[in-house]
Amino acid sequence: MENFHIGLSNMAPDSASQAFISTDGVINARARVLGGGTSINAGFYSRASSSFIQQVGWDEDLVNESFPWVEDKIVQWPKIAPWQAALRDGLLQAGVSPFNGYTYDHVSGTKVGGTIFDDSGYRHTAADLLAAGDPNNLRVLLHASVDKIVFNTQQGRLKPRATGVQFTDENGRLHQAFLNSNRDSEVIVSAGAIGSPQLLLLSGIGPKNDLKNHRIPVVLHNKYVGKGMADNPMNSIFIPTKSPPRQSLIETVGITEAGVFIEASSGFGQSPESIHCHHGIMSAEIGQLSTIPPKQRSLEKAQEYAHTKLDLPKEIFQGGFILEKIDGPLSLGHLALIDTDVRKNPAVTFNYFSHPHDLTRCVYGIKTIERILNTNRFSELAAGFSMERVLNMSVQANVNFIPKHTNDTESLEQFCRDTVITIWHYHGGCHVGKVVDQQHRVLGVSGVRVVDGSTFSRSPGTNPQATVMMMGRYFGVKILRERLGQAAGCN
Repeated sequence: MENFHIGLSNMAPDSASQAFISTDGVINARARVLGGGTSINAGFYSRASSSFIQQVGWDEDLVNESFPWVEDKIVQWPKIAPWQAALRDGLLQAGVSPFNGYTYDHVSGTKVGGTIFDDSGYRHTAADLLAAGDPNNLRVLLHASVDKIVFNTQQGRLKPRATGVQFTDENGRLHQAFLNSNRDSEVIVSAGAIGSPQLLLLSGIGPKNDLKNHRIPVVLHNKYVGKGMADNPMNSIFIPTKSPPRQSLIETVGITEAGVFIEASSGFGQSPESIHCHHGIMSAEIGQLSTIPPKQRSLEKAQEYAHTKLDLPKEIFQGGFILEKIDGPLSLGHLALIDTDVRKNPAVTFNYFSHPHDLTRCVYGIKTIERILNTNRFSELAAGFSMERVLNMSVQANVNFIPKHTNDTESLEQFCRDTVITIWHYHGGCHVGKVVDQQHRVLGVSGVRVVDGSTFSRSPGTNPQATVMMMGRYFGVKILRERLGQAAGCN
């Protein structure tokens, strides 16, 4: 846990985290490691709401079996940190009630959720769930990158059928893995909201003109691949404190009726290692990249600024963040290929706050944080700065490549636009009904399913990882039951 930001900001070619900048100018990250996002995230575990499960049409009984299957293996209750306890009390005093205690369930009010960090601060991930599988049926290639899905497109077939995948090993050698002759054999794509639409495009499934521009043979024209991308926008407020708070990642959450979630983190930059790193979404650096002209801003510049932290006053790192994020943003974007190397990032646009309702909810969230800061609980901890001073500090502390405005603390709407950052809850690109069917089979071809957050039209719960892991178990059991049913029917 103490190295969360170090791992997230590592830009080495073999790191677990791969940085990308959306065309909006927001620094983001995608995972390139076994376990995916669960290997680099903040660890918070909270289930999807029952209404989400009903909307996507999943079998509620199987969902309620699949969540505990994950939880029994890798989820624990946190020993709540002082900053998280303060947020809990501040939320309640600010009217975000009732207190629902420790619960995985998504319920309005304030609660403490689960964590995938154990008592020693070590992370447990979706990769751990492989231990529950039959080792005779599993073969895991750790340093392989799938380049594309291979299809049989012979004339006379009703539709193209997947025959396997082409992948590259750690030495750059090409290989192919073939499906066996069983008609139920299939490729299951779980590359995430960025990787899955990217892989379908590289495999020839997507808008035909875009594919032709990259000289990719068209297997199937589908104009919806890579469309409808969204990210839950987040804005964080840095709160200087009277004394250094203990480090914490997200443990407490306030779920408001307005569709805004309030969370917190604290204590970063306090280890000798972490002060050397650019901390992305939770940086407390003052000055940062807003002094660099927009066209000159880059990830390399962000790394240069990380080294200046050694010269910054220690007080800058003494405090915590309270953040607000929007549930189910109505602002939508898209993903498009830049080149045909699967290891390179595509161009991703989220169009943060392009829909006015998202902006209205952001302002609500900032005002809720102000109410929290004015509670007795936070007056005991905070250094006593005014809200205007805190917002001014936060404008510089939030690192993105969006030009800052002189009035960004006079207008909360401008503050939201200028300081938007990610909490990695991007989704879409392979929507149900447009790219995959209700069973998550890719429309127009056979032998391929997509099982991950790219199929979501909104991010589930306050944080999606619980639902994404449950989804893996859910569809695995569902597919096995389908095959058993078909086998029984044949007999």
